[in-house]
Amino acid sequence: MSLPVVHLVVAARPNLPKIAALWHALAEAPPICTPLLLHTGQHHDAAMFGDLLQDLGLPAPAIALGVSGGSHAELTGRTMIACEAAWRQARPGLVVVAGDVDGALAAGLAARKLRIPVAHLEAGLRSGDPDMPEEINRRALDAISDIHWAPDDASAARLRREGHARVRAVGNAMVDSLLRHLPAAMRRPLPQGLAPGNYGIVTLHRPANVDDPAALAALLAALEAAARRLPLAWPLHPRTRQRMEAFGLAPPPGVTMLPPLRYLDFLALLSRARLVATDSGGVQEEAAAAGVPCLTLRDTTERPVTIEAGGNRLVTAAELPAAVADPPRRSAPIPLWDGKAGARMRAHLAEVFANAGR
Repeated sequence: MSLPVVHLVVAARPNLPKIAALWHALAEAPPICTPLLLHTGQHHDAAMFGDLLQDLGLPAPAIALGVSGGSHAELTGRTMIACEAAWRQARPGLVVVAGDVDGALAAGLAARKLRIPVAHLEAGLRSGDPDMPEEINRRALDAISDIHWAPDDASAARLRREGHARVRAVGNAMVDSLLRHLPAAMRRPLPQGLAPGNYGIVTLHRPANVDDPAALAALLAALEAAARRLPLAWPLHPRTRQRMEAFGLAPPPGVTMLPPLRYLDFLALLSRARLVATDSGGVQEEAAAAGVPCLTLRDTTERPVTIEAGGNRLVTAAELPAAVADPPRRSAPIPLWDGKAGARMRAHLAEVFANAGR
């Protein structure tokens, strides 16, 4: 009897560390399925995708759709069409989608339209902001998925209240990858001029922060003021760089501007920082796992567990300079964020496949 084929869908950079946790758990234990990577193409250049495959020890995708660019609707529609064409040629037994980007939603929708079961990795997250594109995507994915892998018990309980049956609190897959690769990252040098424990990191890319000229200008002014209290290093996301250029906004004085970093280089920078200021959900998780205080430049977060653990705080641009001088404490340990999420997902898959064969 042949093993079921499982397509692990990756679309954007944040998907890869999550999918890597499941990939390695499947590859390093007795086989229960044949996993294949499918890359939609949402992020496709070396800085945002190719180098990350190498750093995470992942193979080249077995299927590369090459769909990128366009509005939310355009990208979602073209990705759905490409996924449907691929799966009509070679139908997998299960599709795993991670996170909440447009490519993940498109793959999930295309699979369910073809009656292919879908597992949502990182299910049950909610920010409470109905206008956030990622919030729309994650709610839609949870609504159509057959299997829900939640990163914590609260997210799993939310899914059960919504009426979902196949729910498993597996832990945080992003943390699996961080713990696996942190020793290698710690051997990487820091950018010139940065000393361990004597700088903060900035990451910004959310539309609410960077697509509005006034909001972005306010953040840049806040970063300039904050950098007078603590040196800051900013790996600049391509989206944010494009918006700054389009709006005629200059980098803030006193902030060390860096290009997009490889995964291991970013872990090296994060793990030795005094704090991080970010609007990224994934960086909130990584900061908590690395024990680095986090200031989240948003009104809401779909990772409230990081705030409850004491290591994260929501701040406005106006509050940022003072918060840099008085950051949160290090995060307390978060249950299930122990590097074993991949193993728990594999165990759940083994149960699903065993029950399907009966």
